[in-house]
Amino acid sequence: MSDAAASWQTGVTEVTVSDVGMRRSQNQDSFNVMLAHTPEQWAKRGHFFMVADGMGAHAAGELASKLAVDNIPHLYSKYAGPSPPEGLRRAIIEANTEIHTRGQANADFHQMGTTTSCLVLLPQGALIGHVGDSRIYRLRGDVLHQLTFDHSLVWELRAMNQLEGDAHNVPKNVITRSLGPNPDVQVDIEGPLPVEEGDVYLLCSDGLTGPVEDPDLAAILSCMTPDDAAKTLVHLANLRGGPDNITVVVARVSSAELATSNSKAEPLSIGRRDAPPTPPALWVVPIVCMLVALVMFLAGQTPLAVGLSVVGVAALGYIGYQQLQGAKGTQLSAHRRLGAGPYVEVPVPDMGSLARISEIIDSLRARATQIGWELSWAEVDRHCQAAKADPSTAAHHYAQAFACLMVELRAFLARQASDSAVEL
Repeated sequence: MSDAAASWQTGVTEVTVSDVGMRRSQNQDSFNVMLAHTPEQWAKRGHFFMVADGMGAHAAGELASKLAVDNIPHLYSKYAGPSPPEGLRRAIIEANTEIHTRGQANADFHQMGTTTSCLVLLPQGALIGHVGDSRIYRLRGDVLHQLTFDHSLVWELRAMNQLEGDAHNVPKNVITRSLGPNPDVQVDIEGPLPVEEGDVYLLCSDGLTGPVEDPDLAAILSCMTPDDAAKTLVHLANLRGGPDNITVVVARVSSAELATSNSKAEPLSIGRRDAPPTPPALWVVPIVCMLVALVMFLAGQTPLAVGLSVVGVAALGYIGYQQLQGAKGTQLSAHRRLGAGPYVEVPVPDMGSLARISEIIDSLRARATQIGWELSWAEVDRHCQAAKADPSTAAHHYAQAFACLMVELRAFLARQASDSAVEL
């Protein structure tokens, strides 16, 4: 399923594609996109994007990811009191509680879990909430940045400097955090990261990042529209075996109005809370002290009057302190933010994005010949020739070439009565 939308009010174009892959019979991925439709919504909670990759048998993974994408955006929007970073963390934690409770209540759903990667675009910048190994990328200019840390065994060992030599002996599919299996969960909050016009964000499950490496992601995102890029990435993952469900959300900032540098919004803050109400009896103390001090002063009892005045001023100071406590908090900015991302930086291939895509198609052709695919390449060749003839439409023709390849591959597998286990 694919859905593209461009909002003239917000200046963001988003596309979502989710595919079952080539080896699975059920899609356990889920996604959600909630664009702000009013200036007030934009200012308070921004635009919300997320993907979730479910885990568990008997449709448990599908349920877990569905609970995540239903609950997290709803709770994030519902709790308007906490700041966006605190609201996002709270929403993810409460969703974990819901998923864990449902899993404990039904033996078929026991230990079900899901990853979650949430992106919020706000006037103050991009905010991320993350658990698991689904990823969020940002393409800015000629560099692709991975903004999330994989909660996987490989990444955790590498972060602790305990991964010596080649990582091929460490299982890549072992994740160290997810929503649901445990009553408590540690949530990574990143940001706010400055947003610029032209930024392209990619949210995806590991069904994409397993078969497709970062340089190919960068090449495709850098030269294609969000719609063509999203579809091509899914096609490429399937052409390389499609071992898992594949979900892709591509969001492009297409207006300067969303750029952080053009925002006059107050900085985000954390640790801020409302001042506790002052007990009425507390106001009595300074008032009585001041009145009695005035009487004592008029009666010539100056030392006593001064003492009572000091007590009254101290009481007023205490009340003021209590009020100021509510205004305390840590302001966030580009120089003081949560998290340590980006975690990976990959340049767009030096050979040029279109040349890289042409090379990918050539490698697919060679591999198909090697393993005996009986495919018709006529339509693919037509689009590749049109791409080379007209650079202005080349990216779109290459996207169509990938689509034609997938049509041919699925038809070939159907003819062969294959189990769809493709190694490419």
